[in-house]
Amino acid sequence: MTSRLAVLFAVAGGIAVGNLYWAHPLLTEIATKLRISTGTVGLIVTVTQIGYAVGVLLIVPLGDMLPRRSLIPGVMACSALALLGGALSPNFFVLAASLAAVGITTVAGQLLTPLAGDLATPEERGKIVGTIVSGLLAGILLSRTVSGFLSDAFGWRFVYGVAALCTLLMAAVLWFVIPAERPRPRVAYRKLILSVFQIVGRYLIVQVTLLVGALAFSVFTLFWTGLTFLLSAPPYSYTVSQIGIVGIVGLAGALAARRVGRFHDRGWSVAVTGLALCLATASLLIAMVGAGSIFLVLVAVLLLDVAIQAVNVLNQSRMLSVDPLSRSRLNTAFVACNFIGGALGSALSGPLWSWGGWTALMLCGVSLTLLALAIWFGGRQILEPRV
Repeated sequence: MTSRLAVLFAVAGGIAVGNLYWAHPLLTEIATKLRISTGTVGLIVTVTQIGYAVGVLLIVPLGDMLPRRSLIPGVMACSALALLGGALSPNFFVLAASLAAVGITTVAGQLLTPLAGDLATPEERGKIVGTIVSGLLAGILLSRTVSGFLSDAFGWRFVYGVAALCTLLMAAVLWFVIPAERPRPRVAYRKLILSVFQIVGRYLIVQVTLLVGALAFSVFTLFWTGLTFLLSAPPYSYTVSQIGIVGIVGLAGALAARRVGRFHDRGWSVAVTGLALCLATASLLIAMVGAGSIFLVLVAVLLLDVAIQAVNVLNQSRMLSVDPLSRSRLNTAFVACNFIGGALGSALSGPLWSWGGWTALMLCGVSLTLLALAIWFGGRQILEPRV
């Protein structure tokens, strides 16, 4: 597992997961062009997320059984076709169906991460996983920015056309660079899926890690969804493109946390996880106090992204070290739980904003990070021996 291959995996994973987020800045334009209400157009985000959850559960476990040299390029090629379908959609129903298919098939990043864990040596696994997970987060953050600028210049259909082309080209590259693997034992598909839940029930270290990760990611989505509300309202009243630029600050935080995986390699994973949760709490308090200052808001964005990225990298590195024969299934559980936490955060953001504004959102975020800290503190003895 070379550094160059790790960077390529990070770029491929970022392209794949970024396909989930192209629509966020485009909703108003899509609603206008397809002549549907803004309430209805929001459903395309929902069906994409549901599709992703289904894809993570039903496709990612296959990485423990099928040759990933063909599986990963195959799902990326299918994702490219679904994206092309979105670009050519004549109406909302075809678009929704196409984006649901995008969600199901854009799971390459979650197949590449355990593959990298298999290829890396134990001494560098945290570093390699950190590089790839940073690529995934960069894809999430940059997709919103790129989508806004491309849409302003060429329209929303062009965004999906470019995404389809990039995804297809990356599928071709991965076909040539992913190394061949030794054949692995075949398992009945039903047993393979059920084994995801069995593995989670078998290891306390997995259960504690999943709880901490889900809470941390719920804070991440709560903050970023709420940030759109804050920056689009007075006194800021930013445009979609201006709000998207804020994502670049978040990207800086993600890149700064890229080397956090080294702490796992050195045996400091549990302690640094606790410190990162403390940093997340502090960043939310800064954001709450400095709501009227764009400088303090940007500082909070930077610190929060470093903190959540650190928790994410260390949790995932720990998960991939539990059972080498079950890495794809462990990654399935990790991503699914993060997705549930993220869905909770985004679902809470709207009602909390309506009820108490930015202060209510940040107080909720602080409560979630404190709960994660309590679970981390109580579970340190469970986490330590396996690190």
